Amino acid sequence: MTIDPRAVVDKDAQVDPSATIGPYTVVGAGVTIGANTELQPHCMVEGLTTIGANCFVGAFSTLGGAPQDISYAGEQTELVIGDNNKIREYVSIHRGSPGGGGKTVIGNNNMIMGYSHIAHDCKIGNHSVLANLAILGGHVEIGNRVFMSASVGLHQFCRVGDFAFLGGMSGYGRDIPPYVMVSGFRSSVRISGLNKIGLKRNGFDRETISRIDRVFRIIYHSSDLLFKDALSQAKEDAADCPEAEYMVSFFENSKRGVVTSAKE
Repeated sequence: MTIDPRAVVDKDAQVDPSATIGPYTVVGAGVTIGANTELQPHCMVEGLTTIGANCFVGAFSTLGGAPQDISYAGEQTELVIGDNNKIREYVSIHRGSPGGGGKTVIGNNNMIMGYSHIAHDCKIGNHSVLANLAILGGHVEIGNRVFMSASVGLHQFCRVGDFAFLGGMSGYGRDIPPYVMVSGFRSSVRISGLNKIGLKRNGFDRETISRIDRVFRIIYHSSDLLFKDALSQAKEDAADCPEAEYMVSFFENSKRGVVTSAKE
C-alpha cells in the first residue's frame, strides 16, 4: 500500500494494499477503495463511498459528499463507483438522497473530465465520456457509450440513451433518445441526425443501423402523423430488432418528455 504520510486515512476505511493515496488526500470512515486505484493529492472521499479497481481520481476531487438536497437530514446514503474509471481534477460526485433511492452509481470504464459535477442519485452506465464542465442535476440517468461534450448541463431527472452524442455549450431539459446527435439550449435544442459514425465504430452492422434509421425517420419526420401514431408505427417497424425496439421503448418510458425537434 502506498499512502503518503501527509494523507489522512480513517482507521475504518477499507483500502486495498495495491492502492495509491497522494499527499493531503482525506479518506473517511466507511470508504472502500479497490485494487490499483490511485487518488491524487488533495482529494476528499467521504461517506459510504465505494471506488472499484483500477480507477484514477484527479487532484482536488470531492467524492461522496452529502447530497445538495434541502430535505437531507444526515441519513446514510451511498456513492458506488465501478472499475476502470478515470475521474479527473476538481470533479464532484455526491451520494444519493433518501428520496431518490439513496444511491448514486457510476458504472465501469467511464471518463469524467475536469470540473464536472454529478449530483445525488444519478446513474451512469459504462464506457461513457463526460467532457470538461459537464453538469448533471439530481436523478439524471446516462446510458452506455454516451459522449457529453464540454459545458453541457442536464436538468434533474433527465435521461440520455445509449450511444447519444451531446454537442458542447448546450443545456437540456428533456430526455435525449439513444443513437442521436443533439445540440442547443432548452427550447432551441435540435437533433441533427443519428450518430452513425459512433454506431459503426461500436460494431453495429449496416442492417441494424438501417433499421434504427427507419425508426428515427418515422418518429421525427412523419409530418402527416400525430406523434402517438408515429410511435405506434415505429414500434411495428422495430419488431425483431432489439436495438430499434430500445429506441421506441425509450420514448414510451419517458416521464419528462423527449426532445422532439429535428433538422431535416
